[in-house]
Parts: sequence; structure tokens; C-alpha cells
Amino acid sequence: MSGMPLTVWVVDDDDAVRWVLDKALKAAGISTRSFEGAEEFFAALGEERPDVVVTDVRMPGVDGMGLMRRLEASGLTLPVIVITAHTDLDSAVAAYRGGAFEYLPKPFDVDEAVALVWRAARSVNHAASAKPAEGAVMPQMIGQAPAMQEVFRTIGRLSRSSMNVLITGESGTGKELVARALHQHSPRSAKPFVALNTTAIASELLESELFGHERGAFTGADARRIGRFEQAHTGTLFLDEIGDMSPALQTRLLRVLAEGEFYRVGGQQPIRVDVRVIAATNQDLPVAVREGRFREDLFHRLNVIHIGTPPLRERRDDIPLLVGHYLREAARELGVEPKAVAADALALLKGFDWPGNVRQLVNACRRLTVTAAGPEIQAADIPADLGGKGQRLSGAPEWSASLMRWAERQLDSGTTEPLLNTALPEFEKALIRTALARAQGHRQEAARLLGWGRNTLTRKIQELQLDL
Repeated sequence: MSGMPLTVWVVDDDDAVRWVLDKALKAAGISTRSFEGAEEFFAALGEERPDVVVTDVRMPGVDGMGLMRRLEASGLTLPVIVITAHTDLDSAVAAYRGGAFEYLPKPFDVDEAVALVWRAARSVNHAASAKPAEGAVMPQMIGQAPAMQEVFRTIGRLSRSSMNVLITGESGTGKELVARALHQHSPRSAKPFVALNTTAIASELLESELFGHERGAFTGADARRIGRFEQAHTGTLFLDEIGDMSPALQTRLLRVLAEGEFYRVGGQQPIRVDVRVIAATNQDLPVAVREGRFREDLFHRLNVIHIGTPPLRERRDDIPLLVGHYLREAARELGVEPKAVAADALALLKGFDWPGNVRQLVNACRRLTVTAAGPEIQAADIPADLGGKGQRLSGAPEWSASLMRWAERQLDSGTTEPLLNTALPEFEKALIRTALARAQGHRQEAARLLGWGRNTLTRKIQELQLDL
């Protein structure tokens, strides 16, 4: 390009898009040429070559992906910017895998498009390498918001690499979905993906869970155990809530990342592994480093690439898409017809802050599928804890509505304890105390009020360790 004006060719069947880009690029001093389709573009390639190509994805005849495949087959390495109205994860990754330098979601800002062209002109386009595994199930990631588009872009850019990644974000923002997408769109996609929530394992057992143990390593170790690192060999290990890991385990993890080997608990022989580590946390790790709670060298080993998952309140325009999707999912799970959402009900859901993020929204969609009386969710169906006025919950009594709100909060907190294990004992205790109070302590009468026999009541009092 030395001494010569930059030349950009635009391929799009939309006259308006070609006109806008032609005007914007020429205003920036860039020479342009426009084509309605791929065939005209390839015919012109016999005469000259552009510095950058901008192409739409969906066009009659040969589409944008086909255009990139033909360019690759011909041995040309022109940087390609793909314009797409379908800004989901699969489209983003497909564009990068097809050899695109970048993708530009519609509607686009013309200044951003021009800046992208200049960046592409200074780049070297890389041919796509790794292909997705046959039959791979792609995680459901939905979002049109700019913050989600940046997440999609990063996943696409990393689709040819196995770098370690640190994912940060509030609870419920989909960090594990991002991790699974990174794996399934990587050269390791046909290999194991092993996930471990480090806070779900007792601290004294976590070392064995990660690295395995030999028989007799400690009391109860009756057989050799293969740890998560060995299970993930040649694949990906996802470590959630990494910020809560103990200092001793941080040191062991650092050694594995640095040297690619470790010892099982009680073992004498080093085990070598090839594992890509994707870590996630809802904590501010730089602050934890400054406070001495997290090793700085481990932070830098994990934070090769950083992805931040945005909270739902910062991507409110995605809420209608998410609600529609998860209402359909809830209906499929329950074997019923999907609920529609009235405009005023959707406005309430968009205005809610969603402290539990997408996880809370998923649970809310299940809940509304059950509690909304008609085929369409109305504003009156939105309970107070989801930003509504809570006028009705399909005729549910007050205690039932309170119980549902409690269950929602438990699920949003990410608890691993089954709900009934927590709720049933408290439910029975409350009823027993109330019945005994009404019966003035007479167990025979209290049992009658409860619908039990006296012996059942006595046994329950003992089981629940009620102090009466």
C-alpha cells in the first residue's frame, strides 16, 4: 500500500448499504468499488486486487461465507470484514473461522466501519484452522447488546488458540456458558471439558479432587483416584469461583500451569498433563492480589486473556430475547404451550434490576410459566420480587407466594443444597408449633389439627429435635 491509496471492495446486494459505505469510505480518502454479488466480485479479481473486502453474509447466490471459502481456496489472504444482522455466537465464530478479520453487526456506525477498514488494512489475515467437533452441542448464548457482542468477538478470536482465559462477572451472568463456548469453538473441541466449582467441594478434599490421590494416601483412600486435571488431559478444565481457593492450593495450581506436571496426593511419580485452564470468579482479583488473598503470579498465569460477562441490568435490550427464549425452554420442560408476554408485563421485566442476572431470569420464566393463569403473561402476573405489583399469583395464598419468593432467592444464590432438604423440616416445624399452640400443648388435639396420629406427631418432634 506504500504511496498508493487504500482500496476497499464492498460486496452487498443492498443498494443502501453499498451507497452508505461508498460515501463514508471516500470521505475518509479510501478508494472503493462496489458489487451486488460474489460472482461480479470474483470476475473483477482477475483484473486487480483490493486491500480490504467488506461483504454481507446473506446474499443471493454465493453468500459471504461462500465468498471467503472461495478466497481461501484460491490462496488469497485478503482481510475480510463481514456484515451481519445475525449477531449471535455461532455467526460470530463462523465468521472468524471462515477467515474474517472482524464482523460488523447491523445496524452499524459508519465511523466504526471506516476505523475497522483501516485496522484490517494494517493486519495480516489468518486462515481458519480448527474445525468444530462433529455433533458438538453449542451453548445457548443470546445477546444483541454491545457488551455481549464483545464477548462473542473474543470467543471467535480465540477459536484457533488454547490460551488460558479468566472470566469475571457477577453470579448468574453465564460464566460457565462462556467457558463451554470457548472450549467447543477451540482446537480442543473433541477433547474433554471438565468443570469444577471449587466452592462446592470441602477445602480439605479439593486437593484430591483436582490432582487425585493414591491408595492409602489418607484415611478412607481405599483406591487410586484420578483427579480433574488428569480427566481433562488434552482438553479444557474449567475452574469456577477460583478466587476462593486456599493459598496452598493456589501454589499447587501455579506449578501445574508453569510446569505442566503435578503429583497425586500421596504419590511419588510426577504426572504430566496438557490442559487448557479457563478460570472464573465473581471477585475482584486485582484487589485480592493487593490484599494478599490471591497470588499475583497465579493471577497473571490465568489472566492471559480476560473476558467480562456483563450483568443483565447493563444489557436490558436483550431481556425480551432472553424472556422469549427461556419461556419456550420452560414450556418444553413442562410439556405445555409457551406463554406470550403482554407489552406492559415485558416493560416491568425490562425495568427490573435482576440482581441474580440471567440465572434469575431463567428461574423467573419457569415460575411465570406455572403461575400465570392465561396463555399470555400480564403485568398483574409479575410478582413484587420481580419488579411487579404482585397483585396475583394465580390465586396462590400469601404463604405460598412467600415460599416461592424464598425458593427463588435460594436458587439465585447458587446453592447446591436441594430445596426440599431445607424447606420441609422448617415447614413441618412451623405447622407443629402452631398446632400445639392452638391446642394449648395437648398433643392428641395438635395431632388431630395436623391430620396425624399422636405417635406420628411424637416421632416428628423427636426427628426435628423440636425444643418445646
